Amino acid sequence: MAFRALLTEKPADGAVRSSVQTLDEDRLPAGDVTVAVEWSGLNYKDGLCVLDKGRLVRAFPHVGGIDFAGIVTDSADPRYHVGDRVVLTGWRVGETHWGGFAERARVRADWLVPLPEGLSTRQAMIFGTAGLAAAMAVERLEALGVQPDSGEIAVTGASGGVGSLALLLLAAAGFRAVAVTGRTDGADDLLRLGASRVAGRDEITGEPPKPLEAARWAGAIDNVGGETLGRLLRQLSPGGAVAAVGNASGIGFEGSVLPFLLRGVTLAGIDSVTHPYERRVASWQRIASAFDAGRLEPLVSEIGLDVVPEAAARILRGETRGRVLVRP
Repeated sequence: MAFRALLTEKPADGAVRSSVQTLDEDRLPAGDVTVAVEWSGLNYKDGLCVLDKGRLVRAFPHVGGIDFAGIVTDSADPRYHVGDRVVLTGWRVGETHWGGFAERARVRADWLVPLPEGLSTRQAMIFGTAGLAAAMAVERLEALGVQPDSGEIAVTGASGGVGSLALLLLAAAGFRAVAVTGRTDGADDLLRLGASRVAGRDEITGEPPKPLEAARWAGAIDNVGGETLGRLLRQLSPGGAVAAVGNASGIGFEGSVLPFLLRGVTLAGIDSVTHPYERRVASWQRIASAFDAGRLEPLVSEIGLDVVPEAAARILRGETRGRVLVRP
């Protein structure tokens, strides 16, 4: 059976290019479940793959799309049957394995998760990889003892995919989330998602740094890294925790041991790529219970496969707000 896909090629001259092509299903990579993709999402990592930045894609031609949701059309695994609705995030799909920018995908059954009841494939991709990472971050803070009555939770990079969805999930769990962003013109959107208030970046980094700073946050979900992460750790209340999700401002940060020794804080890393199956299922159940179309739909846009390369360039330039869905 033929299917349409956004095929990314890198010929001998080294100039990467992507185009929508019709391929035979036997071109799909090895796997035990074939899925008719209904929706995929556009993430920062997708931009890197489609435009061949960061050396994430090792073999061409390639089909990007690090997450997707759709309907099983063929399965050699007893856990999945024809007609089942499934969602996939992580496992380097869209990087080393063909992904969701196509009408068909073939993957390992272990990488899939059954779609929770009440959540459509489109709604699943409004969350997608970003939503799973956000859910994991909230769950990690809770596991470390951060509770709704502990105090404010800072969400940095709040206008991005993970940050905006973290606001929704934190609000659903009863937390007071502070949206920290450099895009204060989008404050109304962040408040609609559930932020208790919106703050500029200078609330964290505006004062000269000290080895230990005034305690102001019960916890944080950090999508920025760099200086911001180091400053957040110094500003945590006793017993607080930071869930580190992203590195938009850099992979390095300056820190001090004093917050760990004098306040007992925790720095917790979030790896959504290889999140174990049972915990992944639980995270998707949390996402389904917190889904709120009224809050999310104003931040959603839709594109076709042919527009993905242009949209990928925009997301790498930081010009994308909210969630961009791709319909094959």
